[in-house]
Amino acid sequence: MPHYQVNKTFNEINEKIRSGKAVVVTAEEMIDIVRENGEVKAAQKVDVVTTGTFSPMCSSGAFINFGHSVPGIKAAKVWVNGVPVHAGLAAVDIYVGAAEPHKDDPLNKIYPGEFLYGGGHVIQDLVAGKSLSLKAEAYGTHCYPRQQFEKRITLSEVPFAQLCNPRNAYQNYNCAVNATDKTIYTYMGILRPRFGNANYCTSGQLSPLFNDPFYQTIGTGTRIFLGGGVGYVVCAGTQHNPDVPRTRKGIPRKPAGTLMITGNLKQMSPRWLVGVSLLGYGCSIAVGMGVPIPILNEEMAMRTAISDDDIVTQVMDYGKDYPEGTGESLLEVTYAQLKKGYIKLGDKTVPAAPLSSYPRAREIAGILKKSISEDRFLLGEPQELLPTAAASE
Repeated sequence: MPHYQVNKTFNEINEKIRSGKAVVVTAEEMIDIVRENGEVKAAQKVDVVTTGTFSPMCSSGAFINFGHSVPGIKAAKVWVNGVPVHAGLAAVDIYVGAAEPHKDDPLNKIYPGEFLYGGGHVIQDLVAGKSLSLKAEAYGTHCYPRQQFEKRITLSEVPFAQLCNPRNAYQNYNCAVNATDKTIYTYMGILRPRFGNANYCTSGQLSPLFNDPFYQTIGTGTRIFLGGGVGYVVCAGTQHNPDVPRTRKGIPRKPAGTLMITGNLKQMSPRWLVGVSLLGYGCSIAVGMGVPIPILNEEMAMRTAISDDDIVTQVMDYGKDYPEGTGESLLEVTYAQLKKGYIKLGDKTVPAAPLSSYPRAREIAGILKKSISEDRFLLGEPQELLPTAAASE
């Protein structure tokens, strides 16, 4: 076990939050604090560092109970505002998947498809307080004889609504380019031919898992900002892969950790859950979330002081290499380089743009900072940390 000069516990930090004595800063602010004071003094001074991200996160959705009918129905097929939802749960329980398109969507038959309305838009409309149509069909049973059912639903009227996202807050992600001679349409947006543009998708130095790269404070039960309300980490997200090459500062060089998260949908806001249409690809939802990182010791002070200069990612060709699964990287770049608005690929200057919103990420980190400072948000100590593996440089 490392020997630290500074040792704090979750309980001690929560007591400081309750008494109004906790020092809370954003991940941006922590960079200069550590640079000016060193890791030990920074750890002595700061108790919590807040993070934030606002970005399309396809692996998202909501569990909803829409209420029993009279006579009862065991729904086998359900549509909400024309979007098919999963009904293979129980009588009136459904799961709205953010990436599910409308039943009448032409998809990519008219190319590129627009995907104007899907599950992510249903979730946004619900949290906006709109009235949505629900249609259910069933095969009928003795205890649930009804075979057809239609009603209007609102978020306030349904008995239960819980956001439950299987894979959010990816720890790093590729920068996408297109080496082919044709425009392509991907989950990383539109990529113009012959390296016409480069798209990336993370908030960099504000991103939650970059500020705790080895998941030393994050796991089951971690309390987070989610969709404008309070949420929790359930466990590692699908495709969680911590065993990847890392820099000397422990930052993954390519996609690594992910989070499965949940929260009461009735607390949330359409500002922080926004339906997304990706031309030629499909539907999604942009999710706003932020994780508070407790500064338990000087190592966590060092971890939360990473900057965009410290964070690297791989530039991948989504026209050929990525879809064929070769995994070949064309170039490694820092987020500081990406945020300049261009990267250099050989002699070519390639415009670079984010799919995530850095101003929104900064806003989330600020909201979380204010909530903790005003004793409206306590830290949730994880009951089990996320799986980790220390990989070589």
